[in-house]
Amino acid sequence: MTPAQCVILAGGLATRMRPITEKIPKSLIPVAGKPFIEHQLTWLRKHGVDDIILSVGYRSEMLKDHVGDGSKWGVKVRFVDEGQNLRGTGGALRLCFEQGVLNPEFLVTYGDSFLPIDFSIVWSAFLSQNLPAMMVVYQNEGKFDTSNVWYSEGKIHLYDKHKQHPEAFKNLQYIDYGLSVFKRSVIESRVLSGTKVDLADVFYNMSREELLAGFEVTTRFYEIGSRQGLADLERYLDHLIPTVKIT
Repeated sequence: MTPAQCVILAGGLATRMRPITEKIPKSLIPVAGKPFIEHQLTWLRKHGVDDIILSVGYRSEMLKDHVGDGSKWGVKVRFVDEGQNLRGTGGALRLCFEQGVLNPEFLVTYGDSFLPIDFSIVWSAFLSQNLPAMMVVYQNEGKFDTSNVWYSEGKIHLYDKHKQHPEAFKNLQYIDYGLSVFKRSVIESRVLSGTKVDLADVFYNMSREELLAGFEVTTRFYEIGSRQGLADLERYLDHLIPTVKIT
């Protein structure tokens, strides 16, 4: 099987977590006794991902200094720095493409997401099918955040974060889990160079074109993008329970 690469999108300003993030990037917020990025890197390595691209921007030098080449956590880390010209999540991936660091297929997650699932199973599932992108989904039903996905039988029928489509008001029972997989050609063809692009728009268009696979998990996600999310993750890591198996 092709070795897994993961891009972590960690360049945002993290305004919701101020004043904590006035002096540090979100990925360095202390969680259960150590910076959040350490939990991410440790988890990725444990589940077969050892090639990491960190897409950074806000206070990037602090993150670079802390992580270095990643060898402390048994992974290889390379950085792509947007500087102050933040391009959105899609634009950040385009910059990774232009700097030549993307493999032909790669995972994408976010710098504030802790996802207690086996990434290698998601990776294998993507490689075993033919669609150019896959979104991991969770049957949220509005519990942890606003549901934004219509999913069934391995297919994303609609991803609609902004409620643009009429179907969004009756069929969205799932949520984007915070992990996706792409063929590099998707970024090359769908995200124009030099533009600010949100991945939500890429997902919306691909779901409308029936080009977006889905993969359901049954373990809730954790995040540090809110005070409540940070508290929930602290409790989870302090009393780490066995990972629930993927369906």
